[in-house]
Amino acid sequence: MATVAFADRGVAGSSLDDLARQVGMTKQAILYHFGSKDGLVTAVLEQGARDLIDVLAAAGAPGAAGWDRVEATVRAAFGLAVRRPELVGLLRELGRLAPERTGPVLSLLQPMIDDAVAALQAGMDAGRLRRSDPRLVLVSVYAIVTGVVADTGVLRAVGLELNLKLAVELRGAVLAFLRAALLSE
Repeated sequence: MATVAFADRGVAGSSLDDLARQVGMTKQAILYHFGSKDGLVTAVLEQGARDLIDVLAAAGAPGAAGWDRVEATVRAAFGLAVRRPELVGLLRELGRLAPERTGPVLSLLQPMIDDAVAALQAGMDAGRLRRSDPRLVLVSVYAIVTGVVADTGVLRAVGLELNLKLAVELRGAVLAFLRAALLSE
């Protein structure tokens, strides 16, 4: 429930009173378990990071480098967005929070980020991907995928509503764009 609230309304827009009402408990019970709203936010973000790591690790073709790894990751990210859109929204919210709130979560994600950068670099070194700064490529892929699946307002502005069929079409469009941008001629 807190994940959905934080993804939909943001951390600042979600009160403990509202969260307590939604889950059918008291604010004091939440405070007993998490100590504070910050404690709850940290717990939700850390669990979201672990869920993301699990999904992407399962799809990431360990040891794979180049396009196959990029494609598997994008497919997994879109699958996650369809099954758990609140998790993608929570990731987007992560970028809006102060560094002291995001530090523990980024520490959890860092090994996955480092592995992704290394896989992109290996694909570039082997000539399977265009040479570029792999960190910038990773940030760009992240922004494209999360922007496409998490910003429903932009989708609505162009007359689209996110559903399974549209997610498959969007995934194909994103993969075609990335293929053109990343694959060597």
